[in-house]
Amino acid sequence: MNWQSISVSAFALALAACATVPAPSKELARADIANPTGKRIGTATISERDGTVTLTIQAKGLTPGAHGAHLHMTGKCEGPAFASAGGHLNPAMHQHGVQNPAGSHLGDLPNLVAARDGAGVATIMFPGAWSALESQIFDADGTAIVLHAGADDYKTDPSGNSGGRVACGTFTRG
Repeated sequence: MNWQSISVSAFALALAACATVPAPSKELARADIANPTGKRIGTATISERDGTVTLTIQAKGLTPGAHGAHLHMTGKCEGPAFASAGGHLNPAMHQHGVQNPAGSHLGDLPNLVAARDGAGVATIMFPGAWSALESQIFDADGTAIVLHAGADDYKTDPSGNSGGRVACGTFTRG
């Protein structure tokens, strides 16, 4: 084998490696999540990579275990109860829960599970393109993300029986 064939092989391998490197994700929206006393305990980011829209929630200072996580229809987080965030984001007027035969709605998210140290991360992929989701997140009164005291049972309407609201954040454009 001569040096030219080695160079061509190395070049081909380098091109193949470049083709498999994913495009960087673009942050589209962000919310700083605070507890009822106003202390920042986490973030929620909506990003897009290669046409896939992803919500990533990172939080700390929670009680260990599962916490319902929902998008709420009003981008307002007044503690301590966060009632200002309104109900779940539900533009199609479905019932609550992925296990509900009549569900689910846009605000339904998987539970965020906090470890023994109170930290948790959840990553959720949304169906469809950002162009369809953007107008629902950034409507006239915005959208909030709310974490609840208990686990969402994925079927009880309207809130999954997930208990009180323990943290909230309002989305802003990324």
